[in-house]
Amino acid sequence: MARVSEQFLEAYAPLSMKEVKDPIVFVVDMIEGFVHTGALHDEAIHEVTPNIENLIRDAQQRVIFIADSHPPKTREFISYPSHCVIGTIESEVIQELKPYVQELMRKNSTNTFTCPDFQSFLKERLDDYQDIVITGCCTDICILQFALCLNAWLNEHNKVEQRILVPLNCVDTYHIDGIHDAISCNEFSIRNMEANGIRIVSELEREDSL
Repeated sequence: MARVSEQFLEAYAPLSMKEVKDPIVFVVDMIEGFVHTGALHDEAIHEVTPNIENLIRDAQQRVIFIADSHPPKTREFISYPSHCVIGTIESEVIQELKPYVQELMRKNSTNTFTCPDFQSFLKERLDDYQDIVITGCCTDICILQFALCLNAWLNEHNKVEQRILVPLNCVDTYHIDGIHDAISCNEFSIRNMEANGIRIVSELEREDSL
């Protein structure tokens, strides 16, 4: 579950998967370099792994994994420490979720929307799906940017049938004392997404868990 206050979480209800139509699930940056090892990892993010696994385990919907994967010299390292370099363990999907990888897109920025593979998906396959579910990390960086850019694109192209869903039990961000507070960063980004028309739910409930 995204690290937020109890009072904050009370504002969001679960949504049954019965109400989700023609879904596709994006699992963003659940990779070693953000979960288990490296300069930007936070082991606490791992707590959402079972929830993501529960959501995708029967492959009842299309699942696309997104992995931060940078060349050794990349512009992003001006802003962030070196992380998730191509060919290293940091750029690999965590072992717990590897069995569920149907398709993998690699990105060289914080924003999945700008990824060339995603741009191809947008043009060629997006209309095959109605509900776009975004999970993973980090809520206030990669999740926020992806959700807002995709939502703006849907608005621009008047894609009224599609909606974006973000289940709070399947996203989180990192915490560094005095630098990056997970609770405040999560809450700000969640409110931001909600204010821009993205559907925020506490979780997506599978029929077998009701």
